[in-house]
Amino acid sequence: MLKTITKAALASSLLVSFGAVASANDALIDLQGDAKQWVMPTGNYANQRYSTLEAINKDNVGDMVPAWTFSTGVLRGHEGNPLVIGDTMFVHTPFPNIVYALDLNDEGSIKWRYEPKQDPSVIPVMCCDTVNRGVAYAPAEGADSRALVILHQADTTVVALDAETGEQVWSVQNGDASKGETGTAAPMVVKDKVYIGISGGEFGVRGSLTAYNLSDGSQAWRAYSTGPDDEMLFDPEQTMSLGEPVGADSSLNSWEGDQWQIGGGTTWGWFAFDPELNLIYYGTGNPSTWNPSQRPGDNKWSMTIMARDADTGMAKWVYQMTPHDEWDFDGVNEMILADIDVGGTERKALVHFDRNGFAYTMDRETGELLVAKKYDPAVNWATEVVMDKDSDQYGRPQVVAEYSTEQNGEDVNSTGICPAALGTKDQQPAAFSPETNLFYVPTNHVCMDYEPFRVAYTAGQPYVGATLSMYPAPDSHGGMGNFIAWDAGTGEIKWSLPEQFSVWSGALATAGGIVFYGTLEGFLKAVDAETGDELYKFKTPSGIIGNVMTYEHEGQQYVGILSGIGGWAGIGLAAGLTDPNAGLGAVGGYAALSKYTALGGQLTVFTVPDQTASAAPADAAAPAANN
Repeated sequence: MLKTITKAALASSLLVSFGAVASANDALIDLQGDAKQWVMPTGNYANQRYSTLEAINKDNVGDMVPAWTFSTGVLRGHEGNPLVIGDTMFVHTPFPNIVYALDLNDEGSIKWRYEPKQDPSVIPVMCCDTVNRGVAYAPAEGADSRALVILHQADTTVVALDAETGEQVWSVQNGDASKGETGTAAPMVVKDKVYIGISGGEFGVRGSLTAYNLSDGSQAWRAYSTGPDDEMLFDPEQTMSLGEPVGADSSLNSWEGDQWQIGGGTTWGWFAFDPELNLIYYGTGNPSTWNPSQRPGDNKWSMTIMARDADTGMAKWVYQMTPHDEWDFDGVNEMILADIDVGGTERKALVHFDRNGFAYTMDRETGELLVAKKYDPAVNWATEVVMDKDSDQYGRPQVVAEYSTEQNGEDVNSTGICPAALGTKDQQPAAFSPETNLFYVPTNHVCMDYEPFRVAYTAGQPYVGATLSMYPAPDSHGGMGNFIAWDAGTGEIKWSLPEQFSVWSGALATAGGIVFYGTLEGFLKAVDAETGDELYKFKTPSGIIGNVMTYEHEGQQYVGILSGIGGWAGIGLAAGLTDPNAGLGAVGGYAALSKYTALGGQLTVFTVPDQTASAAPADAAAPAANN
C-alpha cells in the first residue's frame, strides 16, 4: 500500500524518530540528517539509501549531464561509494585500497591521498575480486579530538586517518590473511566505536564482528558467529530466536565435532543501527565447506540475522534463514530499517533481501518473523518459509528434494537450481523511499548446476568443495537480472524491469520521485519511483558495481557513481579468467560482458545544469527509521 505524505510531515516525523536519542549518540546522528552530505556508506544508520534532495527530479532528470570525473588509478572491481562531508569527498579504491580526499571547492583537486603498502599475496585469498566497499567517517568528539576516516584494508588492517590531513592516527590488525581472512566490508561507526567484519568463508574462516574503540583502536569486544556461547556473546536464556530462548550451546549442538572452528559465518556485508533500541543488525555468511555432507546439522549461527546491543555486543535476537546451507546462500546482505504497515499495523520493521531468494520482513525489536516471500518468481530450491508459529517447521524453508545438493549427494551434479550461489541479490544494497513505501531492489535472475565434492581443510587454501556453472533463469526474459520495486508489508513485486545482466549496483531513491541504479554494461539509469518508467541513462567508461549516492554543493545537487567492472559477476574480466567454471562458477555465466565493457576505475559525478526545484530541509534526510 502506497502512503502519501507531505515534505513537512516527513521532516517532522523524522525529527521525532531520533530527536529523543540524539544526546545519547555521537555527532553522526545529526550529520546523517543533513541531506547535503553523504556521511555513511549506505546513507544513514537505517541503510535506506534515500535522500530528501529533490532539485534533480522526475521532471528534469532527463537533462542530467556529467559534471566532472575522477580516475582512481586502479583497475578491478569498484564497489561501494564515496562519502561527502562538508566540502570534502572521500573516495576509496579496490586493492591496494587507496583513499583520496577531494576538495569540492577546488574542482575536485586532491587534498591528500593515503596508499597503504600491502603484501600482494593477499590477492589470491580474496574470494571474488579485490573489492572494497568503502570507508567510514567519525566526527571529532571534542576540542582535543580529530575527525577520522576509517579504512578496512584487504589484509585486514584497520586504519584510522586524520580526516583533514590523511595522517595515520592508529592501526590495528583485525585478522590473519595467511589463514584466508581478508577485509572487503565497509566499517560502521556508532558512538565511540567502529564495527569491523571479516571475509573469507571460502577459506574456512570463522566469522566474527569486532568493535574497536575510536580513541585508540583497542578492541572493545568480539562476537563470533559460531562456537561456545561466551565467544558468540550469547545469553542462552536471554538471546531469542523466533520468540524462544536459544538455549545453551545452540551453536555447538548444530555442528559435528569441531567443524564450527572452520565453519564460516563470515560478516562481509553491511551493518545497521537503531539508536532508539540501541541495537546493531547484520547478517552472517555461508557455512564452510560448500559440501553439505561434510558438516551435518543446522550449522548455527551461519546464514543468520543478528541483533546485538551496540555497547556490549550481546545478542538480543537471532534468526537463521537457511539452516544447513547447501547452495552458498550467504546471509550478509543489508538490513534496512523502516516503519511500515504490515497486515494493517505499523511495525518497526527490519527488511532483508537474502541471497536465498526470500525477502524477510521482521520486527526489529523482537525478531518476530512477519513476512517471508520470494522476490524472484524463478526461485525453486524451496517452496516456502513456514509461517505457522505452532509448527515445528516455523521459520524454516521447505527444501525441494530435486534441488537439494545434500540429498542428491557428493559427486552428483544437481541441475537447474534457482537462484545460483550469487543469490537473487548479493551485497549490492537496495533502497527504500518513505514517500512510496517501496523498496527498490537490484537483483540477479540466475540459476546454476552445483556438484559438491569432498575437500580437506588447509589454512590459507580454498575450502570450497563444489563446482558450479551459472546461466540465465530458463523460460524467462533471457536476461540475468531485474530491478524491482517491492512492497515489504505484503511481500509483492510492484514492478520489475528486466536487464541483460545482473544488476550489481546499489540503488538510490530520492524525494525527486526517482530511483537510480547502475548496470554491468556501465549504464547509470534513473527510473520513475512509482511506475519504473525509464527517465534517463548514460554509459560510463566501465561496468558499474558501485552504489549510487547524492549530495549538494553550493546550492547544486549532484549524483555520483563509481564504475569499474569486477566483483563476483565481473571476475572473469577483472582477473582475466576464461575457464567457464572459474570464479566460483561466474566466468561462464557472464562471458558476454566482454562485448559491452572493459576494465576501468572512475568516479563520474552528474548534475542538472539548470535546477529549479529546491532541496528539502537539510535536517529532513532519512534517519534511523521513519515513524
